[in-house]
Amino acid sequence: MSLPARTEGYLDKRLAARVLKVAPGDYRALQARDVPWQPVLATTLGSCVAACMYEDGTGIGGMNHFLLPEGGENETARYGVHAMELLINALLKLGARRSRLRAKLFGGGAVLAAVTSIDVGRQNAAFVRRFLATEGIPVVAEDLLGPHPRKLLFFPATAEARVRHLPLVEGRSIAAVEQRKRDQARQRTPAHDVELF
Repeated sequence: MSLPARTEGYLDKRLAARVLKVAPGDYRALQARDVPWQPVLATTLGSCVAACMYEDGTGIGGMNHFLLPEGGENETARYGVHAMELLINALLKLGARRSRLRAKLFGGGAVLAAVTSIDVGRQNAAFVRRFLATEGIPVVAEDLLGPHPRKLLFFPATAEARVRHLPLVEGRSIAAVEQRKRDQARQRTPAHDVELF
């Protein structure tokens, strides 16, 4: 995908950029240029993790936003194992060279700690670190774990990432959205190969 259409996302005059949202369970890769109204990828994270990946100096970059490390028969970006492959393949399709890919990692907050004893954020963070180590893709920056939800902006043209920790109160609403998405993902995953009537 090249530069976004003029109607896609919204213009942020303060950033001098067109902001494109990456929703939970989604990914986006593009070829950006350092020009006025450059595209910026944005998302809000609780226990989810976003990997911002790019090729140095080319403006090819992207972001994913996954909810769980693994699971599901369908190859959806809700699961880290698929989200990482989908993003890497999209970057390569745009012309990036695998040997020059770099990653910045964000999220994995313990925002569900009050709801469940399972630390999904820690599982997501461990998964993405392990995946990138196995693939030989260097992690050049990260802001993972801790109690806070995060607002993330990634500028593919320059590979700059800006992260802001949000108040813990906002974490409850983010956690509720993430939990709803996880539940939906689990319901869509068939438990058996045979459909019973």
